[in-house]
Amino acid sequence: MGIESLIVIVVIVSCLGLMVFTSYSIDMILLAGLAVLMVSGTLPVSEALSGFSNEGLLTVGALYVVAAGLRETGAVHYITQRVMGNTKTVKLAQLKIMSPVMLMSAFLNNTPIVAAFIPAIERWSKKTGIPVSKILIPLSYAAILGGTCTLIGTSTNLILNGLLIEEASTRSLGLFEPAWIGIPVAIAGFIYLFIFGDLLLPDRGSSMDTFKDPKEYTIEMIVEDKGLMDGQTVDEAGLRNLPGLFLTEIQRGERIIPAVGPYEKLIGSDRLIFTGIVDSIVDLQKSPGLMPATDQVFKLDSPRKERKLIEAVVSRSNPVVGRTIKEGGFRERYNAVVLAVSRSGERIDQKVGEITLKNGDVLLIEAHPNFIKQYRNAGDFYLVSAIEDSAPVTYEKSGLAIISLIAMVVLASTGILSMLESAFVAGGFLLLTGCFRYSQAVESIDWRVLIAIGSALGLGAALQYSGVAESMASGLLGFATGKPFIALALTYLITWLLTELITNNAAAVLVFPIVLSLAQSLGLDFMPFAMTIIVAASASFSTPVGYQTNLMVLGPGGYKYSDFLKIGLPLNLMIGVITVSLVPLIWSF
Repeated sequence: MGIESLIVIVVIVSCLGLMVFTSYSIDMILLAGLAVLMVSGTLPVSEALSGFSNEGLLTVGALYVVAAGLRETGAVHYITQRVMGNTKTVKLAQLKIMSPVMLMSAFLNNTPIVAAFIPAIERWSKKTGIPVSKILIPLSYAAILGGTCTLIGTSTNLILNGLLIEEASTRSLGLFEPAWIGIPVAIAGFIYLFIFGDLLLPDRGSSMDTFKDPKEYTIEMIVEDKGLMDGQTVDEAGLRNLPGLFLTEIQRGERIIPAVGPYEKLIGSDRLIFTGIVDSIVDLQKSPGLMPATDQVFKLDSPRKERKLIEAVVSRSNPVVGRTIKEGGFRERYNAVVLAVSRSGERIDQKVGEITLKNGDVLLIEAHPNFIKQYRNAGDFYLVSAIEDSAPVTYEKSGLAIISLIAMVVLASTGILSMLESAFVAGGFLLLTGCFRYSQAVESIDWRVLIAIGSALGLGAALQYSGVAESMASGLLGFATGKPFIALALTYLITWLLTELITNNAAAVLVFPIVLSLAQSLGLDFMPFAMTIIVAASASFSTPVGYQTNLMVLGPGGYKYSDFLKIGLPLNLMIGVITVSLVPLIWSF
């Protein structure tokens, strides 16, 4: 083994150690390792940077944009509301969230899907009282399991297929080819989580539950004619027992309904009066079927999806003090609309436009983010602050987002376009139809994930270029000579352990050249090994660090590392047995 091979081994082992035992970001570690190999001359620049032009990596980036379209148009939130409804039990809630997420993650990258669902699930959890800790791990695991069913379901599948395309001795995968093993694995995982999920998961709330704002507002909302809530009871619409929010009355024409009961049926144009904290009001603003009672929000210059909610404390020098909001021309003066007013905790029993502003009133405003820059240091307000994740959701283009997703799948599955081309067409359609802005599309891409993938591909190329992969495969031959099932089991075990220690994409890329050399040395077809790597690299259930969606639910669910081990390890073992048993029956050696 030459000096170049030793440098490659030292760099990769160092990267593994840093990823496991330090808190440095994975993308930074992998990129630094790749830079060392380039600067030292161990790996040619063309080989080192080849991963960044990998077709799978580019497809992952395009799918982030498509998923953002589903999120920005409210399609994900709409689906959550329709599917979850007013579920009362944990098991039923887990069943309802796992089913659509498994289906969606089969056709979209898992990471943006889970990112879109987390806030929707948190809002739903507040309404029902079912702890998010009972829902978010099943959400992550369902996305992982569903992702194994198609070529585009997870970035790992796309990256591995990109490696197969580049390797002359292998063939690429069909869009639904992984389903032969992915569907049995997903069904087994689904049944396991449904039976044991409630028992093994902790009963905890979000880590953010303790940070509640006691300040209360009174806000009015209108039930949309023929909208989602038109014809539903208060209970069915999820408007009863809202955390920190109380439906005080309904105004129906000239009639006022006080002390609203759970079985009161909502009718289009009903005016609902709520009193509560700002967090719940933000959730209320995003509820499909409700719209702000004031038509002023539709008269602002900027589109609603570009705005956010802002809190502003009125100063004594504000020109509107002593006048009503309508008389003072608040909208024309500030290009902003007052949705609610809080005054020392007391309820202001007036329509928003008729409230006379006083020094110290706290206003809940809908405006373009430029409002903050313009008035943060102005004398009109003592304090101006934005409310995070408060952009109003508009649902009128959610159908276009769903159509683009379906068209992308049809184009790719029929072979009319490649997966990369189909993703670009879907993303371009979303932009051209105004489902979101170009800046939002760029922001939706997780560049750190793409850097980590490209760098890992470069390190994988170093293993192959230097001959280290061939040497390591030769070492495994001693255990696997004449025993293809043993070789397959070792492939699963090594990939799974690396996935739990580092990340799924890095594990798959590093194992690929080693296992390819092993299969070639044994004279075996590589496809059984490729499918085993696909499942093993995604089977990160025992720790939160191996798969990005697990890390994403760690904080919001209030989980500990031991929670993943408790529910995930039995699932890992079960999926390992299923994979090693079924793969050789579907793809022969």
